[in-house]
Amino acid sequence: MGIGYGASDEQLEKQIGCVKYTLFCFNIVAWMIATALFALTVWLRAEPGFNDWLRILEAQSFYIGVYVLIGISIVMMAVSFLGCLSALMENTLALFVFVGTQVFGFIATVAGSAVLMQFSTINSSLQPLLNVSLRRFVATSEYTYSNYVLTMIQENIGCCGATGPWDYLDLRQPLPSSCRDTVSGNAFFNGCVDELTWFFEGKAGWIVALAMTLGLLNVICAVMSFVLVQAVKKEEEQASNYRR
Repeated sequence: MGIGYGASDEQLEKQIGCVKYTLFCFNIVAWMIATALFALTVWLRAEPGFNDWLRILEAQSFYIGVYVLIGISIVMMAVSFLGCLSALMENTLALFVFVGTQVFGFIATVAGSAVLMQFSTINSSLQPLLNVSLRRFVATSEYTYSNYVLTMIQENIGCCGATGPWDYLDLRQPLPSSCRDTVSGNAFFNGCVDELTWFFEGKAGWIVALAMTLGLLNVICAVMSFVLVQAVKKEEEQASNYRR
């Protein structure tokens, strides 16, 4: 009986050690991903040229999801240390608190990613904003500022008008040279709304990928923490029975 109990107790201790150090490693990885997410979102928010384009086009709603992910990345960097400490200490209360933070982190990460995608993809809320701004610039393209903005966008992106070169015809404006390919001389077929959206989507794609990876790690860490809590409780029960 005593030998069997000792072997069982030793096996449980090994299992706890395995879960504990695996959870510790996952928290280190989560901290690294949260740090990368923070750096990437702050860089995107602070990038001068990108910021100017959004301001000119009055499409700064794009930053709502970025702000959410900046906040959650900061929280997750701090929470990762809590996860490491609670796992090493085998403290059930700290582990339960950590599980709660992981659930919150998962929900916030998914929400932030959803908002960012809502303002950075084809058929999203971003496109009507871009369409209104670009059509206004086309309608007033005889003015220096509007002409400057359109030239900057059309030459750099390789597009014409809001939805295509016919926007100039509809608004009774001459087709500018910035709307034409410098090699063939033909007008760009794609409108700037779609081209800009694809450009913004590319910027947001890496951020969303990192955020969803962090969300997946939140789920894994929460499950492993719960398993560790159950194992620690079982160990405490065995120790209590042994003392009796």
